Amino acid sequence: MTAKTFLVGTAGLLAGVGLERLGFRPWSHPDSVSAASPMNNNALEPYLSPSAARVGEIMKFGFPSMDTIRSGRDCIISYDRRNRTPNWVFEHLTPQSVKKNDAVDRNLCDFKEDKSIHPYFRSQNSDYKYSGFDRGHLAAAGNHRQSQEHVDETFYLSNMSPQVGVGFNRDKWEHLERYVRKLAKKCPNVYICTGPLYLPHLESDGKTYVKYQVLGRSNVAVPTHFFKIVVSESPERNQTYDLESFVLPNQRIDDAVPLSSFYVPPDSVERAFGLLFFDRLPREQLRSVNGQAFKG
Repeated sequence: MTAKTFLVGTAGLLAGVGLERLGFRPWSHPDSVSAASPMNNNALEPYLSPSAARVGEIMKFGFPSMDTIRSGRDCIISYDRRNRTPNWVFEHLTPQSVKKNDAVDRNLCDFKEDKSIHPYFRSQNSDYKYSGFDRGHLAAAGNHRQSQEHVDETFYLSNMSPQVGVGFNRDKWEHLERYVRKLAKKCPNVYICTGPLYLPHLESDGKTYVKYQVLGRSNVAVPTHFFKIVVSESPERNQTYDLESFVLPNQRIDDAVPLSSFYVPPDSVERAFGLLFFDRLPREQLRSVNGQAFKG
């Protein structure tokens, strides 16, 4: 696939026709619910009726839940027990945290099951074996080099999603990870949210479907795309921030395609995913969005 062909396809799906026809509007739309301009919190809170006093009685034997939250030394993971991959991973990087550390050896790290996850819902190394997909880090190992223990934690399978290897995990996705570390070396604080997406696709019958492969006996879901939202504090430490929002298809990507081609409006990711990200970031403190001056 040539860079030109890929760019046309990506633009249609992410930045224009695809997202618009699915109801995703650009950042500047007056009705958009953006990361920097959340709607009234009441709209996002569970509704409790006047009979809410019965909640404890009705749910006497526990609330079912689809998510498991895990806190590591350097990142927070929301684990999707149905798809056997993270929902999202949050990281906080500083110049000190990404500083080169010769005492850390990635070759000593092993991919391993997260035994804090119920056995029903864990992914296993055998799920990935002979699948043709890499065990792709969402919290990048290279972001966490303060000690061997820090980098070891990134190798739990609860931090992995199936990723195409050549042309994606080992190339364009890695380029994005390096770009984030470059930001962290010059910015006082960098906050990152990374996760999988399962986006709809228009088929030849004129209907739109969400389709994705699953791997192994655990049925580990293969995302169609991945997002990464990056908020970096300005080097001047003047309480202003730059926000960048990327969505990359989980496929081989021509190396000539620049990372900026994968910019998408932040609210497009929120609408596709079903969550607000960085909604406590004051709008007036945003300096830029996707490289463009932000005038909120």
